[in-house]
Amino acid sequence: MSLGPPMSTEGAEHELAARRQERDRISADLLDLDTHTTFQLLKGASLRGATERAWNDARQAAARMWALFDRYAAVLDEAEAVRARRRTPGMAELSELTRLLGGPSVVLESARRPLEQRALGEADEAETLTLDQAVARMDIAFGVVTAAMQAVDSIWNPVLPRLRQAEGDLRAVAELQRELGESLRPGAVEGDLARLRANVVEDPIGTAPHTAELDRVGELVAAARADLERALAARRGYPERRERLLAAIEDVRHAEAQARLAYGRVVVKIALPPSAAPRERSAELAARLSGLDASGEGWLSRQRTLAALEGDSTRAAEQARAAATALLGLVARRDELRGRLLAVQAKAERTGRAEDERACALHERARALLWSAPCDLREAAAAVERYQHAITGGGR
Repeated sequence: MSLGPPMSTEGAEHELAARRQERDRISADLLDLDTHTTFQLLKGASLRGATERAWNDARQAAARMWALFDRYAAVLDEAEAVRARRRTPGMAELSELTRLLGGPSVVLESARRPLEQRALGEADEAETLTLDQAVARMDIAFGVVTAAMQAVDSIWNPVLPRLRQAEGDLRAVAELQRELGESLRPGAVEGDLARLRANVVEDPIGTAPHTAELDRVGELVAAARADLERALAARRGYPERRERLLAAIEDVRHAEAQARLAYGRVVVKIALPPSAAPRERSAELAARLSGLDASGEGWLSRQRTLAALEGDSTRAAEQARAAATALLGLVARRDELRGRLLAVQAKAERTGRAEDERACALHERARALLWSAPCDLREAAAAVERYQHAITGGGR
């Protein structure tokens, strides 16, 4: 390889400075690679399958890369030493710097050929590269290593945190069961988690996506943990919670009494179906609470019963209040229809249609329905509508 004329002093200084910066950048990248979490984990992991094959290629590439870098750095050290010989380099130094920095100066030992391919006493031939060629080969090897790491990370990054979460939940389940003194096994998830972890850690590249199974296992364990935490909280706070529940049942009684009072006021004024009578649940809720105290159930079961009682009490009070409001609203609806009938009658008188025989009959029918007790609201509303249509032709 012809190198041409030696570099000038300025050219040699510039090239040497550029190579120093290049060496420092490469050194920083190699250090980042060597200390990368995934790289360290893979170095110490027991791998198999596609991941083992990819990592074997990556390890060999990493070894070649470090060997290249050592020889590359040695050439730069030699060039630094040549430059340091004299304050102003002479022709000999410039020629040497030109060879080291621009020529084939990185010597690689060739891998020894197989026995059947060698002649007796034959020496292995060394390969010599320029600095640029050495950097290019390092870059290729670096790409092989990082590609393997990226393939592993694409599985590890989303899956390992979820596995750790599920395993943490499973440990919490065991601790909560000991504290509560009750057992709630969330299925055979210990074995599932162990198998998932083995697949993910030992062969992430070669295993199928784990999303569906992780979802299933994670949800089972998280649900078991939540059940146990609620049960433990129920045991610790039961006296206060029971007092609140007693107050809630009393609130249901009060709301039901108001609904009964409204029903009594309305039923004499408005015709009501049997289903309109307010439903009373306070006695049943109180009996369930008494039964809970006497049942001797474990706290896992008692917590569910307690939560159901709390929800039922809240709904029962809301339903009783809604029933009272709806019942009183029927009287307001009757009064609204009465006012509407009077307004239509006044319009009939203004327009001279009050004496119309058919209109008079319709008015009397509507009036009789609205001022009767109990009033059939459905029929009364239809009668007012017919009377209004006769007077206004459907307009208001």
